[in-house]
This record gives sequence, C-alpha cells and structure tokens, in this order.
Amino acid sequence: MMAMMERQSLACFQTSLASFHKSRSCVGPLNVTACRYGFTTGAVSSWGLFRLGSTRYHSNAALNSGNVGRRRASVNKTFESGLRMAAIDYKALDKRLDEMKTNIQNRKVDADADKVMALYHAFCSYTTEAGNMRQRRNENAAKMKSAGKMGPEERGALIEEGKQIKADLAALEHKLAEIELSMETEAMRIPNFTHPDVPVGEEANATLVFMQGEQRAFGFEVRDHVRLGEALDLFDFDNASRVTGPKFYYLRNAGALLEFALINYALSRVLKHKFTPMTTPDLAHEAVVAGCGFNPRGESSQVYTLNGSDLCLVGTAEIPLGGYYSDQLLDAAQLPIRMAAVSHCFRQEAGSAGLATRGLYRVHQFTKVEMFVLCHPDDSDRMHDELLEIEKGLFSDLGLHYKVLDMPTEDLGNPAYRKFDIEAWMPGRGSYGEISSASNCTDYQARRLNIKYRHAQGDNRYVHTLNGTACAVPRMIVAILENFQTNDGKIIVPEVLRPFMGGMEIIE
Repeated sequence: MMAMMERQSLACFQTSLASFHKSRSCVGPLNVTACRYGFTTGAVSSWGLFRLGSTRYHSNAALNSGNVGRRRASVNKTFESGLRMAAIDYKALDKRLDEMKTNIQNRKVDADADKVMALYHAFCSYTTEAGNMRQRRNENAAKMKSAGKMGPEERGALIEEGKQIKADLAALEHKLAEIELSMETEAMRIPNFTHPDVPVGEEANATLVFMQGEQRAFGFEVRDHVRLGEALDLFDFDNASRVTGPKFYYLRNAGALLEFALINYALSRVLKHKFTPMTTPDLAHEAVVAGCGFNPRGESSQVYTLNGSDLCLVGTAEIPLGGYYSDQLLDAAQLPIRMAAVSHCFRQEAGSAGLATRGLYRVHQFTKVEMFVLCHPDDSDRMHDELLEIEKGLFSDLGLHYKVLDMPTEDLGNPAYRKFDIEAWMPGRGSYGEISSASNCTDYQARRLNIKYRHAQGDNRYVHTLNGTACAVPRMIVAILENFQTNDGKIIVPEVLRPFMGGMEIIE
C-alpha cells in the first residue's frame, strides 16, 4: 500500500540540502565528514551542536533526553532543517556495485550507483588531499612560533606561505563540500538490496506462496460493500464529502462497532506474541518520514504536509514507531523489540479513481493496527516469517479466503529487502484486494534513523527493522461485508469478532 510513497527519491532532502549549501560559509567541509572518517574539523558545543562558521549541525543524541534504561547512540548528523544525511555503507556498496546496479534496474528506481561511487572516490581523494594540506598549515603555524628569531625575508616568506596554504585549503574544502553534497544527494536514491528469492519484474510477476480456503459460492446476486453498508446504515460518504471532501467517510452504528471490534481483535492477538501496545502521534517530522524511506514532498508524494512546518501526517504507524528509537544505542539483550500501534493513517492517494477504488477500499484517512520490530540482523528473516504467520492466523480465524504473495522487485519501493502481501477475495469487487503486507527492511531504515545495538565493546551495529499490518480497518470491513453477506442483505458477524461486538451475531 505504501509502494508509491516509497518509490520516489527524497526530493525534499535534495532541495533543502542544495539551499543549505548555498547559504553556508565556505570555511570547511561538511562536519559529517569529520564524524564519519575520523578527521578533526570544527568543534562540538556543550549543547550538542556542531559548528563550522555560520553552519550548524544538530546532534540529535545530545538533544534527545532519552528514556530510562536506554543508551544514547553516537551522534547522528542532521541538517538544521531536520533532514538527515544518508547513512550509506560506501565501502560495502563499492564491493557489491554490480549487484546494486542490477538491483536498481530490477526495481526500476531512479538511482545511479556508478555516479555515487565515482563521487565517493573523488570525495576520499579530496579528503586525503585536504588532510595533507592541514598538516602543512600546522607545520607553518609551528614555524611561526619562532618567527621572531628569523630575518625579515624569511619571516615574510613564511607569512606568505601561510596565506597561500589558507587560500588553497579554503578552495579545496569548498570543492570537498560540493562533492559531498552531490554524493549524499545521490546516495539517498540508492535502494535496499533485495532478497535472492524475490521475483523480478512488475506486480503481475508476484509469486504465490500460500492460499487459504476458496471463494465462497453464492446462490444469489452478490452486492458490493457500498451497497450493503449504505442499506444497513453502516457508513456515510455523502456527509463526509460535504464536511471534509471526497474519499473520507463516517462509520455509523454497527459499522463503528465493527472498527472497534477489529482493532481489539487484532490487538488481543498480537499481544500474545509479546508485542508492546502503543498509540502514536498522527504527525512526524519530515526527517523521520524520510528516514523510513518515504517521500514527504514532491509531485509524486502521497504524504500530507503542514504548511509552514516540517511536520507531516503519517501514512502508517511504521513512521512514528520507526522514529521512536531513532538516535538510540540499544543493548543486544533488548532485541527483539516488538511494538504494535493503533493509529490513524493519512494518504493523498493521488491518481486513484474508478470502480475498483470506490467506497472504503481506497480512502484518505483510516485506522490501522501496525506491527513494528527491531531485531538482531541474524534474526530478521525469521522475524519476517513470524510476522507473516501472525497475519495469516488473524485472517484465517476470521474465515477469509486469501492468498499470500512474494512481491516482485518493482513493488518493493526503496526500503524493503523482501515483502509479502496478503490479498483477500472480495466478491463484490470481483477480485482480490490487498489487506496486509509484511516487510523486512534490514538496516535500510536503521541507518537513516540511526538505530544501533551494542554488538561488542566498541562495536555498535545497526539493527534490522520489520513491519507488518495486523489490521487495516477499511479493507477488512470491505472483505467482511462482501464475504459474509446473506441473500436478504444482512451480514453474519465472524465468530471471533462477536465477543468484541457485545455478542452481536447478525448486522441487520
């Protein structure tokens, strides 16, 4: 469901980075260079800001108050706009360059791995040259300490040499900053690597992994969920359109009860798997949205943004849950961390129209129960299977006929290493419709959000993140109404939901 949001490179990152670069003083390379490669430039102030002339880099770890029992991660680099630098492992990318080039081609994403590596090698070369020039500057400064013992000509030559070194170093650092600007911008386009079993191509190439049940045979004319729901007074699109606009809705009567029942049913099931129940903010900073791999701005963005602010309405609880541990250093014993959140989700759904998207199937706002996991890298494939099994259990016990698909490369977006979609049969639509997905994002999001664990003393590594949909309420309502309808237009409430609906067996 989030594939369109994931596909685009982070245009807002490029725009902010470019405007930031134009306004900065050309007094040295970006301070992230010093942090990543161990060089010493600039200084860290007591309140956690890197300073370079008029340039400031926020240290989120210093600004973050943290929580009891957590350790703060090493300083993460963030622009004053709040947008983070890429956290690409350039050396690993260099070793797997051909693999990434094929991966980019298979995903059909807008990225150029050759360009990134060319910029990286130039960056390394200029960094070495700048380091050598700083050494010359230091040697010149040391000689100046005894300039009083020199003759006028020797002292004058030393002063002129110092001036020239200073000018050359400023020009070199300016060039280095430009290269890093380009390198980081291009690096943000690079997608995650892909699991070797993922099918190549477009959505139609998805591999069938599992099929539950079969299509129900109806002995009467099948109604779609819109016709059923309006007749039973379960929702109201007309008044919602008048109040808010198209693709919004009111749930009423048993429709509202059905949402509450689905939420409580999903939560009761995931809590048995050691998930921590949570509610989340409906808003997140662009840095967090981008850190999770979504495009907060631009023509192709599906994200609502607040004018005059860097805040966005979240399209999934994956975003605030991912940001919850940003800039944190976790103990390995804390992993895996399982979180389950009930949240509102907001999506522009630009370009979606037609009979297949009418009613509740594709809307601008809905409620969802989302699972999110932080785990040790060695455990992420196993955790991915665990998420999928939880989802299958939820939908099987509801009595739905569904299929599990291993989604192909072009449907992964940028963050996912592998993604399973679950599509339920919706007889009123006459087709299968996506009701859930489960994604293993490996370290893609953790690198951008700076979430690490202590592997060993002095060896901190990135966690792996995974997400899965326990219940996307509107799609579940569509599936339930259309699959459990009777010939007289009533709805049989699935047995597992009845305890959460006061014992209601029939919606009539």
